[in-house]
Amino acid sequence: MSYLTVEKKANIFKEFGGSEKNTGSTEAQIALVTERINSISAHLKQNKKDFSTHRGLMKMVGQRKRLLSYLSKTNLSGYRALIEKLGIRK
Repeated sequence: MSYLTVEKKANIFKEFGGSEKNTGSTEAQIALVTERINSISAHLKQNKKDFSTHRGLMKMVGQRKRLLSYLSKTNLSGYRALIEKLGIRK
């Protein structure tokens, strides 16, 4: 599964974290998990009975939810900008 190449990860960290080296940024981590969620969701649309991947997807959604909760408590304006940019909330 090569859905996240090194260049794609570096691009995500550069766009959301400020630089390629800033991998610990909450915004960058949320963006990376969102990219993985989108990729796995596309896989599950084709493979409906892949239950182990479904479980992993649910774990990633929970991880993103926890990260978003933390970000909303610490940086509300950054949280609002991020969800607008990623388009994950309505």
